[in-house]
Amino acid sequence: MSSQTVLKLNTGATIPAVGLGTWDSSDEEAYNSVIAALKTGYRHIDTAAMYRNEVPVGKAINESGVPRSEIFVTTKLWSTQHRNPEAALNASLERMGLDYVDLYLMHWPVALKTDAIKDGNFLTVPETFDGKRSVDLDDWDFVKTWELMQKLVQSGKVKAIGVSNFSINNLKDILKPELKFIVPAVNQIEIHPQLPQEELIEFCHSKGIVVEAYCPLGSSKSSLLSDPEISKIAEKYQAEPAQVLINWGIARGYCVLPKSSNPKRIESNFKTFTLSPEDTQAISAFHEKYGVHRYVDPNWGEFKAFV
Repeated sequence: MSSQTVLKLNTGATIPAVGLGTWDSSDEEAYNSVIAALKTGYRHIDTAAMYRNEVPVGKAINESGVPRSEIFVTTKLWSTQHRNPEAALNASLERMGLDYVDLYLMHWPVALKTDAIKDGNFLTVPETFDGKRSVDLDDWDFVKTWELMQKLVQSGKVKAIGVSNFSINNLKDILKPELKFIVPAVNQIEIHPQLPQEELIEFCHSKGIVVEAYCPLGSSKSSLLSDPEISKIAEKYQAEPAQVLINWGIARGYCVLPKSSNPKRIESNFKTFTLSPEDTQAISAFHEKYGVHRYVDPNWGEFKAFV
């Protein structure tokens, strides 16, 4: 298995199994990390409007010297723009200086109200007077958003559409046969040994939906990279713990999106090898010993995203 391993989308296109995540990167970090990743050989870059770094990500893509046609680019629709995904997409393309993206994801299956936004900045998290997220549940839901996103494929500005942070029940809502909607090409979700997501992964695969893992190394608050069991497996392959976690994901059949702004770490994360079924299973059972933990769990008030 090589770093150029690809998975096939239900559109017929291919997507590289290892991509660069850019969440929580400053403008300088985002630009430099994308340049370093593309120089290393990455051909899959993941960003989002809400990351507020589409400008430097796009600048790096355009200045990298790598042909645009060789790079798989993903960005995402933020929750304040569910009622007008076309305008949101156009704004993302303008910020990135691109004519199209390969994948456009609904970032979360919940819309936010925009009443309190007075400055036109939709890349924010509107809150109610008591500090809770101002969720738009009055006459809107993500099914309506997905219906609007169908038109984006026809525009030629996106090659595929998908979702992020969708549960099985949320997926079932947009997969109802009578709706005749496009089946999402991708569901991007949090996955790591403390949150293996086996049931959700199996459901996605059964529907022809490619799974992408964000936070594949846990988070800065997790102890995965220093865990003795994972370190022992890493020694067996003459690899680093991060490489083991990335390849655990590839062995399970989905894309992995490690994030780093360190050029050496970016290069290291791109190394792939084949984990044995026994080691893959041992890591998959990690949560049984240490418990299940979700690191990304925003409070959406009445809307329960992961139910």
